Amino acid sequence: MKSVLITGANRSIGLEVVKQLSKKGLFVYLGSRDLEKGKAVVKELNENGFENIQAIEIDVTNPSSILAAKNIVESEKGKLDILINNAGILGTNPQLASNTSIEDIQKVFDTNFFGVISVTQVFLELLKKSEKPRISNITSGLGSLTLHSDPSWKYYDIKTASYGTSKAALNAYTIALAYELKELPFKVNVIDPGYTATDFNHHNGPGTVESAGSFIVKHTLTDENGPTGKFFSNDIEDETEESPW
Repeated sequence: MKSVLITGANRSIGLEVVKQLSKKGLFVYLGSRDLEKGKAVVKELNENGFENIQAIEIDVTNPSSILAAKNIVESEKGKLDILINNAGILGTNPQLASNTSIEDIQKVFDTNFFGVISVTQVFLELLKKSEKPRISNITSGLGSLTLHSDPSWKYYDIKTASYGTSKAALNAYTIALAYELKELPFKVNVIDPGYTATDFNHHNGPGTVESAGSFIVKHTLTDENGPTGKFFSNDIEDETEESPW
């Protein structure tokens, strides 16, 4: 049974991915900063027929928390097949480039960028023990510099000094990581679930969590011929589903 760790998975899109991967027969570590909240979610999932899910405490901004989570996975499974870096925060609003405080920007980067790096680097040892390791970094269309430079883009006017810039940095890191691991059986991609109505954005957005979850699962469970170092977006309306960087 393949194992997967999903950070920030106790609600919204992360939780939907947990459900879908559980139904596909994977063992899912449901990552949550608050272990008791995570356990409560797993209990409810079990009562609704979802199996092979375990809550695991992981705060992506806390190195000791990340290491403790890695030690649990290693002791129980010996390896990890899939890492989905889903945990993220939006930050304060508005996010004007001229006056958003350095402290606010750093807080968002600590989770959305440095947190992903910290988790990835710690879990690489276990991922390298998998025959088909996968790393999916959950990004946003707001991290596309190309689209942000196009006045015809439907989200052109949504500029965020903290959130969008943190996702652009995440995209750049993913390119570097995918290149480094290209000779190994890794597939490393960034996936934008699209503008989805969740608690994260006060339930704005046209997309559903079910569609967002399916999109993440689709571009994570790829075969040995699947792409690596790509940017997929649920908001791209062509058959490639590939977003410009």
